[in-house]
Amino acid sequence: MSAAMNVPMNVSVGVVQFPGTNCDLDTLDALAEMGARATLLRSDETSLGGVDAVVIPGGFAHGDYLRTGAIARFSPIMDAVTSFAGAGGPVVGICNGFQVLTEAGLLPGALRPNAGLSFLCQSQQLIMASVNHVLGYGLSPSEELSIPINHFEGNYVCDGATLHRLRANGQVVMRYVDNPNGSVDDIAGICNESGNVVGLMPHPERATSELLGSTDGRKLLEALLYAAASARQAGSHHAA
Repeated sequence: MSAAMNVPMNVSVGVVQFPGTNCDLDTLDALAEMGARATLLRSDETSLGGVDAVVIPGGFAHGDYLRTGAIARFSPIMDAVTSFAGAGGPVVGICNGFQVLTEAGLLPGALRPNAGLSFLCQSQQLIMASVNHVLGYGLSPSEELSIPINHFEGNYVCDGATLHRLRANGQVVMRYVDNPNGSVDDIAGICNESGNVVGLMPHPERATSELLGSTDGRKLLEALLYAAASARQAGSHHAA
């Protein structure tokens, strides 16, 4: 069954906005177009307001002055996000959001400057490595997607033991077909062991229309809505 069919309506998704976030409105628009009730959550808030899923979008949280995501990790909203994730709530970090999730300890590893120290903004071919996570509904392992990247620090790194666990547990979400940034094992996205927290460097909100060059991003965002609806029905998390 394709995730593009019968997308659940009225799912509530909170999009976290830090000072310096710049992909928040794009993400809101993309989710709203798919029927979600998408709302902004400011970084100084202490509650998620009863949302069914959380997205931490791309940008430059707090200017990335210290280290990408390092300051954002201490924002009041992140305590609520951490509790929500711990209760099984779907959480997705895109680009800078991925960096924030690693800094917060919700995902293993870290993101370093790209190999070659070049900022990359280009369409990228990706291969799904697993589908047992909140972005996997309706997708197949080895399915290829075209989604753009837009980052300077997207080089995913981790130690050997962590990489072994990621592979063994099916926590590698997607890989680059042609690795643009030097990420270990061509990793473009990973999830936690439970599969409810996902971080990825590509921007699915920028691949939701043929006018943008690809609709493949819709598959990932629609999968998130399915996961959020399923989690709400199962009562696997509570509003933070």
